[in-house]
Amino acid sequence: MAHHVSAPHPVPPPGPDTDDTRAHPRVLEPVMLVILVVLAAVGAVIGIDLVSKLGISANTSVVGALVAMLIGRIPLGFLRRMRSVHRQNLAQSAISAATFASANALLTSVAVPYVFGRTDLVWPMLAGAFIGLLVDAWVLYRAFGSRLLPADAAWPPGTAAAETIKAGDRGGRRALILAGGTAAGLAGTLLSLPLSAAGVAFLGNVWALMMFGIGLMLRQYSPDVFHTDLGAGFIPHGVMVGAGIVALGQAVVLLIGRRERKRKSGAERARSAPDPAPAPAQDPTVAYTVDERALRLSLIRGYALFTAGAVVLAVLGGLIGEMSPLGIVGWVLFAAFAALVHELIVGLAAMQSGWFPSFAVTLIFLILGLAIGIPSVPLALLVGYVSATGPAFADMGYDLKAGWLLRREHRPWDPYEREGRRQQFLAALIGFGVALVVVALAWRSYFGQGLIPPVAKVYADTIRSGLSDPDAVRTMLLWAVPGAAIQLLGGTRRQMGVMLATGLLILTPQACWLVLGALAVRVGYRRLRGPAADEELNLVGAGLIAGSSLGDSAQILKA
Repeated sequence: MAHHVSAPHPVPPPGPDTDDTRAHPRVLEPVMLVILVVLAAVGAVIGIDLVSKLGISANTSVVGALVAMLIGRIPLGFLRRMRSVHRQNLAQSAISAATFASANALLTSVAVPYVFGRTDLVWPMLAGAFIGLLVDAWVLYRAFGSRLLPADAAWPPGTAAAETIKAGDRGGRRALILAGGTAAGLAGTLLSLPLSAAGVAFLGNVWALMMFGIGLMLRQYSPDVFHTDLGAGFIPHGVMVGAGIVALGQAVVLLIGRRERKRKSGAERARSAPDPAPAPAQDPTVAYTVDERALRLSLIRGYALFTAGAVVLAVLGGLIGEMSPLGIVGWVLFAAFAALVHELIVGLAAMQSGWFPSFAVTLIFLILGLAIGIPSVPLALLVGYVSATGPAFADMGYDLKAGWLLRREHRPWDPYEREGRRQQFLAALIGFGVALVVVALAWRSYFGQGLIPPVAKVYADTIRSGLSDPDAVRTMLLWAVPGAAIQLLGGTRRQMGVMLATGLLILTPQACWLVLGALAVRVGYRRLRGPAADEELNLVGAGLIAGSSLGDSAQILKA
């Protein structure tokens, strides 16, 4: 499918409203604002409860969409406006943003210095993590719709949320198919069967998900087949390092704009040749809304903002008295670099699979920090800062994908889409603000009861023990070679190396068979049904993911 850059700016500039943009619902509508705040509070509580008691996080966007649908059916005039799919989209954006912000970004980050024994650094860490969270979401907002992070990529949970909202609005056969998939996904969660893995395989890139399935299979069966646990000894981390380095190189190529210049020169050559037939009209919704120049500026500004956040954290955390001036400068630049790279790798994996390997990528930078000799307290703050980025980046990609699918039929599309993204970003900011308040009020109570996110304990214990395996860095460098080669082979769109590493990092029994089996069904069914198969399988996949999300959110009852 061909793509074209339709505008030089990634987001709508502030200015007077037009008729087209004014038609999109606003987060500051009184009823809308109240609903968003309440949903965000619910999402934040769900997030911190699940991550502290069960060590898991849940995508609550489908929950928010369903609640908004129910509110819209209350027979009160001022609530009927919630029947709008775009208001429901804002609702799911706010609740999911609050859930991931509270659990993955804020509570986990502040738990690192707490477990490390420095309770005096909890508040500075909370401030630094919140800055990282804001920058994280801002970069995705500015970069979404680019060649690096295209709107028409998989973003599976976003597709699931959009299809749920569409089915609730339109009903009919689509709703029945989606409801069947949702019921199956929910039942699978209750039976500890990860059917969301099959759902993702119906939505994402076939090659990327094939590598993901292979990674899952190697992780599960390598001890029996090869008599070696490929999940141990930092092997998956090495594959991710190699794939991540190549992925960054591929991103640099996009930022330089070399491919765009080649495309333009090819187009000029094509125009000089005789055209036997008129070109078909392009779908404007698949055009890139962010060109290479705008993407480059967004990432550069993102790095600058991450640097500013690291400076704030260094000052509040008292690093000025613990490190030399040169050491502080190095720490700040490394922290900003790690935060940016972390969010990009996590975002690319989430874009293709719906999973984001935040823990593994953060652990990579922790090990690198140990290897270069960063002192323990500054390293604890760096790890907390880096871990605050990534999840919100991925979640905002899911939410903007859902909004993109819901807005595709609006004409004129471009101004409406840009305003919709802006309103979703504002809804996410409301979710972040509520999450900050919830975590600030609740962390003492949770930590006092010993309810601490498990990954924070791993980070703190690793910092205390140091590099107990002296060959860890060498192992990662060795396994970085195949990771880099596979990523280079797959290219930017497929992210095969990143996806292989993601699969190696996840130990979910039988998930490999669900992914690979669903891919086989997808290929065979499409040969049987033709293009019509895509829509039906998308609905089934979206239902499986939605049902799994509901099941994960229901774990709050168990907690």
